[in-house]
Amino acid sequence: MTVYGADWCSDCKRSKRLLDSKNIRYIWIDVDNNEAALQTVKSLNQGKRIIPTIIFPNGDILVEPTDSELSSKL
Repeated sequence: MTVYGADWCSDCKRSKRLLDSKNIRYIWIDVDNNEAALQTVKSLNQGKRIIPTIIFPNGDILVEPTDSELSSKL
């Protein structure tokens, strides 16, 4: 699982907390420090920078999920 976000983003922090609380392994990529990652996020979101954008191993994508939406995918 890959989580694209930014350190200042409260929704990103919330999603990371949920994943950490469930001991889910994920790759964190800060789009503020990685231009290629930012372009990936934009390409997945019709040119918009919307975070967190979470990509699952099976290819499913969640964008700005609530805790319940994210939990249901785990």
